[in-house]
Amino acid sequence: MKPAIHYADKYLLNPTNPITIILIGGGATGNKVLTELLRMNEAALAMGGPGFDLTLFDNKRISAANKGRLIFSDEEIGLYKSVVFINRANRISGTNWKAVTQNFESGTLQGLPNKGMANIYISCVDTVSARFEIARVLEGFELYNDENQRQPLYWLDFGNARYTGQAILSTIGFIEQPESKKYRTVGMLPKITDEFKELLEQQIDNNEPSCSVGEALDKQDLCINSTLACMGISLLHRLFQEGMTDKRGFFINLGEFRSEPLRVN
Repeated sequence: MKPAIHYADKYLLNPTNPITIILIGGGATGNKVLTELLRMNEAALAMGGPGFDLTLFDNKRISAANKGRLIFSDEEIGLYKSVVFINRANRISGTNWKAVTQNFESGTLQGLPNKGMANIYISCVDTVSARFEIARVLEGFELYNDENQRQPLYWLDFGNARYTGQAILSTIGFIEQPESKKYRTVGMLPKITDEFKELLEQQIDNNEPSCSVGEALDKQDLCINSTLACMGISLLHRLFQEGMTDKRGFFINLGEFRSEPLRVN
């Protein structure tokens, strides 16, 4: 049997406008993902591309427990995470990225200029219910068909426990694939909420805020978020660079220093 492969949507390979990205969640993983996307944006611009147009959704404010883990100053306590992170990114790179101090959900999106439309969605959320809400919103975009800079194409979802985590890439609808004699092309990558629906439904949401840095570290290992972010954005970067992928995600166990790819099938 020919090996399975997914070819990236052709718009991403030669974009005429900045690739639009919505990042959902600016917590322990989300802020690391933002940093990696900033690096990826700089690389794209250096190669003559148009770079990214990014919007970060997060309605949470900075607490004292966030200081050591997310690197905030005393003066930033009480401010919105999304605003602080986006202001930092814009000052560093001269971008015009935007912050939305609300959750990513259908009611919120109706009041935005582009109704929440973007090429790529990246979620770093704490709860199962938030993940299913994102899936519901994206399902509403599947039949959207407009070959412009806001055609919804991919969803990259990050999730983790204390020492373990995963990043899974899915398509928003079907991505047209070229003919190939060498590969079996796959135009639809399943959503995490479809493929692992039963496992997700068995989980109980527990996103109570930590009262201290020590309590936060008891919930999540110090390096799990940065490891996830680096590997997940590497998956996205290679999809852009190579125009195809035989992997659609991975699972990691940092406690045992193991990783397992999730292959296109």
